[in-house]
Amino acid sequence: MKNSRINRNLSHFVILCIAMFALAALSSARTATTSVNIVNNSNNEIRNVYLSHVGADDWGGNQLGNTVISPGQSFTLSNVACDQQQVKIISEDQDGCFSSTIINCGDNATWTITNNTARDCGGN
Repeated sequence: MKNSRINRNLSHFVILCIAMFALAALSSARTATTSVNIVNNSNNEIRNVYLSHVGADDWGGNQLGNTVISPGQSFTLSNVACDQQQVKIISEDQDGCFSSTIINCGDNATWTITNNTARDCGGN
């Protein structure tokens, strides 16, 4: 009797572990993605674009690779994975100044950078 109760509890534990693993796999498979079209209407080249969580400075790698977004051009980041509801996009121009915006995940967004877009040039 005691062994059958232990076996039944162990079986329930194994089933629970499998269900939790399956739920975690399904959750990660449903990670929201978004696309962002970055339009450069400024006088500066955009040389780097990074992604970060909102409210954190945990920038990933340069999303442009070797591409430069020249004035008057645009570039689309496709299938940007979002593990939260929003993502921060950071651009770095030819002067080393940074601009950023926050977009909602799941929406296809356009970010237009102009000469009036706020830039952080590290005190310069």
